[in-house]
Amino acid sequence: MVNCAIAAAIYRKFPELPEGDLSRMRASLVSDPSLAALAATRGFADVLRTGAGERKAGARGRASALAAALEAVVGAAYLDGGFDAAERVVSALFGEALEKLDPVATTKDPKTLLQEYLHSRRLPLPRYSVIGTRGKAHELSFHVACEIPELGIRCEGEGTSRRNAEQQAARAAYALASLP
Repeated sequence: MVNCAIAAAIYRKFPELPEGDLSRMRASLVSDPSLAALAATRGFADVLRTGAGERKAGARGRASALAAALEAVVGAAYLDGGFDAAERVVSALFGEALEKLDPVATTKDPKTLLQEYLHSRRLPLPRYSVIGTRGKAHELSFHVACEIPELGIRCEGEGTSRRNAEQQAARAAYALASLP
């Protein structure tokens, strides 16, 4: 429901934009980290009711619980008053974020940018490989390489997940590949 209401609001604000740009803006607002951050700033953690086991596990402040709680509030508004009611709740919760939304500033992630850049030049996709990992199982750090042999580029990135490390490596590779 959040997804649909946000998509409608963004389309009303930017009806001339292509679908891909609209989708990226929507995704930036409705991703779990964004929903969790919004729920946290709105004090959801203070009023979230959880069972004893979840309380002990710290679920009240967990990002996934906060994101789910925000979606549940919008869903409840929909069930109680229909789509118009859900849109009003979304507007109240996301109003500031929707106002600040800038299609130029809503950028693509580094891997997508790099992939589109290479595709536009008819070059193959980059190769990502895990060079290594460090740390304990619950706090691993990934070290990843991004290679574009056709351009003689090899960059490395590090992050708390393989995806984050790949994004860091792609950011560095894109910066090198797109130099004039």
